[in-house]
Amino acid sequence: MDEVKVVVAHSERATDPENYHIGIPLNGTNRVTWTDQKAVQGPHKIRDFDNSRAVEVDCTNEPDLLGIGIEIPRAQLHLPRNKMDQLSTHEMSGQEGIGALLIQLLTQLTADTGHYQPSDGSRLGTVVVDLLSALFTHALDADRTLPPETRGRTLVLRIRAYVQRNLHDPRLTPRTIAAAHHISTSYLHRLFRTEHETIAAWIRRQRLERACRDLADPALCSTTIHAIAAHWGFTRASDFSRAFRAAYGMTPKDYRHQALLAPEPTAGACLKDRVSP
Repeated sequence: MDEVKVVVAHSERATDPENYHIGIPLNGTNRVTWTDQKAVQGPHKIRDFDNSRAVEVDCTNEPDLLGIGIEIPRAQLHLPRNKMDQLSTHEMSGQEGIGALLIQLLTQLTADTGHYQPSDGSRLGTVVVDLLSALFTHALDADRTLPPETRGRTLVLRIRAYVQRNLHDPRLTPRTIAAAHHISTSYLHRLFRTEHETIAAWIRRQRLERACRDLADPALCSTTIHAIAAHWGFTRASDFSRAFRAAYGMTPKDYRHQALLAPEPTAGACLKDRVSP
């Protein structure tokens, strides 16, 4: 991803003095030593290492240790050097908030590389840098040092994660999303002007895709269409049918019938492809 390198590694790391190294064990434990300090880094704990300084990472007693390492040039982070120096004493959580978003993205990238094109590298690199910058500034309480565009992109990622967790809630609207993130509704709409679709259209598409998946699931064949629609936030059957027909070109009943009759593993696949990205 441009100059940002994401690797899955067991123990070795690069030592380019112009880079920072961010280490994240997924299982097992690192024992870290630098100058006169020592630390134990457990699973899903995030640490920044300045490669220009001597740091020892001992995982010799962890033969099954698996983790993710990120090499990022100093110049790409949006924090002053004196602020970055303070991070050597910080251990950041990868189980909640921005840290969890970062690990979720990195594990998906390393596990599913075949679905990305070379042209995606620059955009994905920008997302990783923005998340790291936001994570570091949160740890240092230095958010004002981030450029506005980085704060905006990071906020969009947080909003998308929030929406994914709350798609089942029929009260999920631009107004409630804005309130949950302490921003105005107009600012929320401005954030999504640079995205492919409005926030309302994106929410509707996410709900339809999940309803589509459930309609094609043989295990849910006894669940009514209305119950599936309601589970994904559609309180009115007429609204769901109208939105579904507009997206898929057929009624939910016809979609379910065709999807359940199609041979595995292609059930519903051709219909899903009709939804615009």
